[in-house]
Amino acid sequence: MGEVKVRLSDETEGAFRKSAMETFGYGRGSLSSAAEEAVKEWVAARPKAAEKAESLGKLIGVLKHVKKSSVELQHEIGDIRRARYHAHRR
Repeated sequence: MGEVKVRLSDETEGAFRKSAMETFGYGRGSLSSAAEEAVKEWVAARPKAAEKAESLGKLIGVLKHVKKSSVELQHEIGDIRRARYHAHRR
């Protein structure tokens, strides 16, 4: 069985302890049970590496016709956002 040591803010730790003990009881192992459940849910919520690669491949195909570099596109979106911001302030 593996072991992971983590640091949490005092507020998060307190809330986690309270919730874990209310859910799993005040005995030994309640924090471990809650942490394992939380980590499993967190991992399940993340897309797998293969799914990310497949999505990236689809995106590259969609953007194949774009002739600008990524830096040029970043500058362009910055200009668009600035223009929208100034338009909304008027």
